[in-house]
Amino acid sequence: MTKTTFATEDDHLQAMTSWYVVDASEHVLGRMASRIAEVLMGKHRPLYTPHINVGEGVVVVNASKVKLTGAKREGRIYRSYSGYPGGLKRRSTGDLLEQNPEELITLAVRRMLPKTRIGRAMLSRLKVYGGADHPHMAQTPKKLEI
Repeated sequence: MTKTTFATEDDHLQAMTSWYVVDASEHVLGRMASRIAEVLMGKHRPLYTPHINVGEGVVVVNASKVKLTGAKREGRIYRSYSGYPGGLKRRSTGDLLEQNPEELITLAVRRMLPKTRIGRAMLSRLKVYGGADHPHMAQTPKKLEI
């Protein structure tokens, strides 16, 4: 008879101490974002349990050098609505990449995470920086293979 294992609070605490670092200049946005979402959720671990956050933290550096394929730079439009008349804002991916590359990567990853409290907690463990430096050396992050 097989035995189903579930993650416990100890597994959650152990996962909270490990971090990964990703250099965005080497990767395409979508493939990188899906791998980051997988690590944030903990789906790469054998003890993955949907109702317990067993994912690790991820630090993304060089966000301004992320690669886009095809015509996404001009063709994909990000929309946000304030709720007021005339409050619709439209930004192309190229404009977002030039003005705020951290937000572009955060949006790509956020849309791949669960839309729940746990998903918001997972997203809080994502740190994105436009340059090569980051203040998370004390966590001793390991390089994430994508």
